[in-house]
Order: sequence, then structure tokens, then C-alpha cells
Amino acid sequence: MNERRGSLYLLTGLILGLAIGLVYSLVIQPVQYTDLSPALLSPADKDQYRALIAVAYQANRDLVRARARLALLKDEDTYGTLAAQAQRWLAEGKPVEEARALGLLAADLAQAQATLLAPTVSTPSSPTQNAPFSTSIPPTAGATMLPNPDAPSTVTATSALQQLTPTRQIRFILRKRESICDPALGKGLIIVYVWDAQGNELAGVEILVSWEGGEDRFFTGLKPEAGLGYADFTMQADVVYSVRIAGGGEPVFNLSVPSCNTASGETFPGVWILEFIQE
Repeated sequence: MNERRGSLYLLTGLILGLAIGLVYSLVIQPVQYTDLSPALLSPADKDQYRALIAVAYQANRDLVRARARLALLKDEDTYGTLAAQAQRWLAEGKPVEEARALGLLAADLAQAQATLLAPTVSTPSSPTQNAPFSTSIPPTAGATMLPNPDAPSTVTATSALQQLTPTRQIRFILRKRESICDPALGKGLIIVYVWDAQGNELAGVEILVSWEGGEDRFFTGLKPEAGLGYADFTMQADVVYSVRIAGGGEPVFNLSVPSCNTASGETFPGVWILEFIQE
């Protein structure tokens, strides 16, 4: 009888001790974490951390500091994560300024990486050569200047942003409108390319797309691997869209998903290519 009572007292004391310990640790004196690595943050807090870094970078243009801050998150693909968050920010209705800052930081990181990886060729100096010269050939008038995603861009997103300030004072004209059939894309897209008057890709250009009963916006530069002047929008079947540059320019009407056929007779959605250039 005494042994059973002793065991019961021991179990009761253990339960009371655990209960008191939990109340003390969770309510009275909860644990407070300080000086933790950003890599230990929750996904939502990491998004906020990236947004703060992007906004700070937009203000001070210190790419080295921004890269060092982002490295603390230990993302496998830093600029890809930034670009994806910028697009998600837009889709979720988050502040447009933050989405744009995220996209531009991603584009500048990609440009810096491409510059580091690009091979450099040194040319021996000549006694008669007193000044550097350029061997670049200007584009032929009327030629299509599609950006090459595998080659480093000739303009950074930061300089493009400076050229676009303020964007509402710049007018763009439609240089090309073409529907193409590409089964590899697998969905109906509106693909937009934007250049300045010199043929440089422009990042951070706001593009408005509207349809009956709705409107959306997207920006160039959020997919830097495809080019700083690149942007795309996914169309829905049986919906007619119109597209225009937010800063002003020629609108494009009557855009719907093109119908394409494979060699075997199967149908798949096509793609619209729109090219805008600054007047």
C-alpha cells in the first residue's frame, strides 16, 4: 500500500513539475532568440529580409553589400530566388516598389555574374595606337535585335532604371507583333521585349495588360536569364487582351491565345511576341 502511494506521489510530482516548467518557459520567461543567422528565418521572414535588402540597394546602389547580405540566407540560386519573389510579390498584390526593387537587384546580380564569367582578351599595345577603339558594328537599320539569354547584356538594370526615370516621360512604339508556335513553351504567352533608342535592353519597365473585367501589370527584368528587357504574361483561353507600356506608347489590341497544330494534328497554344523601342 505504501509502495503504491509512493509511486503515485512520484508520478504526480513529475507531471506537476513538467506543467510548471512549461508555464514558466512559455509564459513567464519565454526564450528570446538574438543574433540568429538569417538562414534560420521562416520563409515569410526571409521574403521580408530580401525585400528590405532590395529596397536598400535601390537607394545606395551598393551591390557588394547587397550580395553579402543575401549570402547570409544561403539560397542556392540567389538571383533566381529574387526574381521569383518579385513575380510572386506582384501576383500577391504586395507593394509594386518592392517587387520592382527585387527584380532590378536580381538583374544586376545576374549581370555582375555574367561579367565575371565572360572571358577577357588582352590586345598588345602598338606604338601608333594612342587611344582605345571599338570594334563593335552598329545594328543594321530595321534589323531585329532579339536579346541573347546566353550572352551578357550591354546594360545593367541599374543604368536601365536611371534611363527610365521618370518612365512616364518616355514613349515607346511597337516595332514588331508576331505570333509563333513553339511546343516547348507549353502555354500561351505574351512575350514582350523593350529597348531604348540605342538598342539597349531596359529593365524595370512597367507593362499593363487588360481584358474585359480585369487588369494586371508585369515588369521587364524579372527574368534576367532571358534578358533585362524581357517580360512575359500567361494568357487564358478565350480571353482577349490589350497591352501597353505604362509610361506611354502605342497600345496593342486583340491578343488572344494563338491556336497551333503539330505535325500529327494535335493542337497547342501559341505565343505572341511584342517588341517595343523607345522613340
